[in-house]
Amino acid sequence: MTTFESSIKKNASSQERIYSFLSDFDHFAEVIPKDKISNWQSDGDSCRFTVDPLGEVGLRIVEKESSKTIKFTAEGKVPFNFFLWIQLKEVSENDTRIKLTIKADMNPMVKMMASKPVKKFLETLADGIAAHQY
Repeated sequence: MTTFESSIKKNASSQERIYSFLSDFDHFAEVIPKDKISNWQSDGDSCRFTVDPLGEVGLRIVEKESSKTIKFTAEGKVPFNFFLWIQLKEVSENDTRIKLTIKADMNPMVKMMASKPVKKFLETLADGIAAHQY
């Protein structure tokens, strides 16, 4: 397994508000990088979209730890299997820290080609989540 981690981001909303928003894919489209993602479809607990240059990706929520963690997994036909975690930690009132982690099952060739776009996507998604007003 290959692990990718975003840098730790900061948002001025409560941990609970961010968690409630992000635990429903119908809201998630508001924080994704519009220039990198197209064909967004969601039904609340799962979504599908196209990521340039990786192709079509599906996500499904597989685990939630109230107000702290949301765990997603790949769904459908994807270039490689992976898990995505969003971790939230409220440091003080109106100061929540956000970290994203992807653990991906990549063969060496896919890892060589996909590592840079995956890391960039993860950082861009973390920036979008941190910048959003909840």
